[in-house]
Amino acid sequence: MADVTDRPPARQAGASLQHASRPRLEPRPLDEAVYARAQAEGLNELQARLLASRLPGYQGELAPLVSPSLRYLAHPEKLADGRRAAERIAQAVAEGEPIGILTDYDVDGITSHVVIRRTLVELFGVPEHKLHSLIGHRIHDGYGISLPLVERTLNLKPLPSLVITADCGSSDEPRIARLKAAGIDVVVSDHHALPLEGPPPSAYACVNPTRDDCDYPDKTIAGCMVAWLTMSLARGVLIEWGALSASTPKLSPWLSYVALGTVADCVSLGGSPANRAVVSHGLTLINRMEAACWRAMATRLGADSVPFNAETLAFQMGPRINARSRLDDPYAALHFMLAETEGVANRQLEVLDQDNQSRKAIEADMAEEARALAMSALEANEPAVVVLLEDGHPGVQGIVASRLVQAYGRPALVLTRAAAPDMLTGSGRSIDGLHLRDALQRTFELAPEALPRFGGHSGAAGVGVPRGQLEAFKAAFLQAVEEQLAGRELYPRLWTDGELSTTQLALATLGDIEALGPYGREFDPPLFEGRFIVEALRPVGAEGAHLMMELSMGPVTCKAIWFRALTPGELPAFSVGDTLHCAYKLNRNRWRGRETLQLMVEHADPV
Repeated sequence: MADVTDRPPARQAGASLQHASRPRLEPRPLDEAVYARAQAEGLNELQARLLASRLPGYQGELAPLVSPSLRYLAHPEKLADGRRAAERIAQAVAEGEPIGILTDYDVDGITSHVVIRRTLVELFGVPEHKLHSLIGHRIHDGYGISLPLVERTLNLKPLPSLVITADCGSSDEPRIARLKAAGIDVVVSDHHALPLEGPPPSAYACVNPTRDDCDYPDKTIAGCMVAWLTMSLARGVLIEWGALSASTPKLSPWLSYVALGTVADCVSLGGSPANRAVVSHGLTLINRMEAACWRAMATRLGADSVPFNAETLAFQMGPRINARSRLDDPYAALHFMLAETEGVANRQLEVLDQDNQSRKAIEADMAEEARALAMSALEANEPAVVVLLEDGHPGVQGIVASRLVQAYGRPALVLTRAAAPDMLTGSGRSIDGLHLRDALQRTFELAPEALPRFGGHSGAAGVGVPRGQLEAFKAAFLQAVEEQLAGRELYPRLWTDGELSTTQLALATLGDIEALGPYGREFDPPLFEGRFIVEALRPVGAEGAHLMMELSMGPVTCKAIWFRALTPGELPAFSVGDTLHCAYKLNRNRWRGRETLQLMVEHADPV
């Protein structure tokens, strides 16, 4: 079972979230063409419906999405600058150059770091003393190739002659130029949108599928996947040169890390054969439990958590790894992922766990303050929520922004004080139909002095805003958002996949659903709605915040759990015998070797 406090908050049973509207249940629109194609290709009615409601307008082949496979991956030679990057990395390996590995501090960055480091050491034979791990501190250094990180790089002994980045670098031309001036070649591997002027000219190579001149067919892959493809290409070059044996293993085992980074970075799992393939294959590798990090997490979560699925990565592993970088330096997360023994992995996991608990407490306080500050935006019907939390922790901005999106159904941006004087830093989260990075680009065009630094992608982004320019930034940002949304009505909504019959309330239905996995961003886990009679209920959990229930529909009775249904000490707004209109997911509940169907309630209203 996933850590419930890392899931989106459900509407409370006794009282709605402070200032939040109650979400509307709305059926997902169905693409009739995809629906017909799916049934023609052998999917049952429910599976066809789930697919057709998640792939609007999709005209590609369905097989790569329905049956994910590595054979659908495009060759890394299609990446612009891929060959040039691979040859520079191969040269550094062959000539014994000192190499720096510079990555972002989140899960995508950490898993990228593991892929690059394990490839260099275990496959290419680079001695550990020739490598430098360079990961910035979220609060003290900031995102990407920051100036403090450049200074630390220039003070390294021995000085690296090559720095390989992952999950960052596309927007860091001034810092890359400084490294180049010091005689350091920088190979950028990244997936974030490039600035309008294009790839950083001072980089030796810039491997990024979002480049206009890049022929790689999937622009949505995560940074860890770009790093994996680049290092795979470097292996091929070394073999071509005779510097590496042709029997050197491929990088396939590292797809376990790529799966984690891909899920945690919330890139698309919808119309992306590449992302679906690496997550599906990576989960198979993870569930072999060959690495100490996976075994330690399985022990921590309990035997019923195995096999891991995409939700385990999203709600269990991802938040723990991210928590370290949100509150402190990220190296404990790297050491956890690289641990060779369960003892080391367990010690590092304990650190991550403690940080995650601290993060939750900070998040709860900040979210409460943010909801209060959001009231003025809601009363003015502004198309986005922008709040400044003067004493907020910058490491938790993104999570709080997500909570605002869930509560109000509109984009949100949370700002706090930055380390630099008179500067604010912020993280934003988007909604369907708004490309957040594009909105920030438009904001920059409207008020360039108000947004000296920004980056991200469609669903999430970060900003740096001068304090004195806050109002100008907000006005320009709201205009940019409004231009994209064009007067669309904004409110919290829950997209549902319709109702299930009593015969479908069975483990066989869950099997049909799981066969379409993995689920994630732009391929949401199925959420159904229906009316049930409450046969039994009782608060559970340390503070009585969750509801354990038995719900019946006709002749079928199912056990159900509603996490965070109540605030501590609150009583439910319904009782035994009442009818509830529920939005719910199907779940496989394992207990002492037995499996039963359980409903995971996300929202409920008495009828």
